Amino acid sequence: MHQEKSINILLNCNLKFLKAKLLFLLVLLVGCQPVGQAPEQRWQHAVEGSYAANISNDGKYSVVSSIHHGISLWDLEKNALKYSWSQQQDSADNIVLVADISDNNSHVITANSHDFSLWNIDSGQSEGFWSITESTIRDVAVSNNGDYLLIGQSNGKVVHVTIDSGRRLEFLGHQEKINAVDMMPNGRVAISGSNDFVAYVWDTQSGQVIYRFNHPSRVTMVALDPKGRYAFTADSKKTANIWDLKTGELVSTLNYFNRQEIFSAVQFSPDGTKLLTGAPSRKVSVWDIATGDRLTSWRVMPREDIRARRRSCL
Repeated sequence: MHQEKSINILLNCNLKFLKAKLLFLLVLLVGCQPVGQAPEQRWQHAVEGSYAANISNDGKYSVVSSIHHGISLWDLEKNALKYSWSQQQDSADNIVLVADISDNNSHVITANSHDFSLWNIDSGQSEGFWSITESTIRDVAVSNNGDYLLIGQSNGKVVHVTIDSGRRLEFLGHQEKINAVDMMPNGRVAISGSNDFVAYVWDTQSGQVIYRFNHPSRVTMVALDPKGRYAFTADSKKTANIWDLKTGELVSTLNYFNRQEIFSAVQFSPDGTKLLTGAPSRKVSVWDIATGDRLTSWRVMPREDIRARRRSCL
């Protein structure tokens, strides 16, 4: 405990920002793990749980798809609701399950199984609504100014859409369903991970593969550092890697003692030295990018009503 407190004191202000960001993303998840330290601040933006949530890279906004309130955009600096949006939340087939906020906070993309929408954060207006029929949507990403959209699908395709021209480029490198996608803020480079045990970094203008990262099991999480320094890929069993995005070389592998760790959120620190991860187990961890060592971790507290019911957990 004393060692963990000492490490916390050494963390810089970038990590405090990142901690707050992932604490919000994971605050609604439940499990039978210890509660841990009480958070410095806490907000509840979905009374009875959410289907999807995403926080902007600077921690200013969050978008939440919740059970009773559709899609909500929150101003986190004021803890105030900015917009309420609707995208076919009437039935189980039309629930928004994935969302992304552009790096410059200009746009939000939201998607259910077959439809995706683009929203303007300044005006609050929809800038487009599209449907796909050949497959289901697994993950999405949006570039700065909403210029480009990235759609990962269950048929193994990743579609890159240019809004102004309507150009659609289909990346066909994967053999099985897509689990995660991400894109650089300028929309020129994408990363995708699939059940085929492979993560690809690829050029969105040509569709050419830049790097191929192999894993021993299905790739469940991918992420790109917005500043173009690193890529992150993790699989469903035991491997999570940080790669040099300029050379394609392995920088480090995250060192953890569990047989496996599943990651549901990833963020690179602005100075490029730390990585923050969140997990369905409510565990938030800070890692050293150079070594892959875990520097510290927290357990996100569940909602009060859920914590009371968890007494029966073994």
